[in-house]
Order: sequence, then C-alpha cells, then structure tokens
Amino acid sequence: MHSVPEPDAVLSIDCDDCVQQHTEVCADCVVTFLCGEVADSPVVVDLAEARALRTLGDAGLAPPLRHVRSTG
Repeated sequence: MHSVPEPDAVLSIDCDDCVQQHTEVCADCVVTFLCGEVADSPVVVDLAEARALRTLGDAGLAPPLRHVRSTG
C-alpha cells in the first residue's frame, strides 16, 4: 500500500534516510531514475506529483518509489 500525503502536504524523500540506499533496490527506485543517481538532497514532491509518479510506476513507465525510511 502506498502512503499518500494529505492535500497541500509534501512528501520529502531523503535517500540518506533510506535502508535501501546503494542496493539493487535503490537502482530501481523512481528517485534514482529521475535524478540519475542517489539524490544529494531530499527530493520533495507535492500530492499531484506523488499521484503522477504512482501512475507512471503502475503503468510500467517509471520505477516505483522504493524508499524505506530507517527507524534508527
């Protein structure tokens, strides 16, 4: 299940917080796909952009968001 931000909210994706960073899963993440490599700073998307990214991923046109925030 995908996490969807509240209206007018933003989704901040920080690769440094992701447990998948520098793995094969990271290489198949939409953030890596869009940025060309692991992002140097957090990627911020709004609700409409998050929906568009999910739609592209669901259609197989872009990789899905694979970010998994570390808990420690």
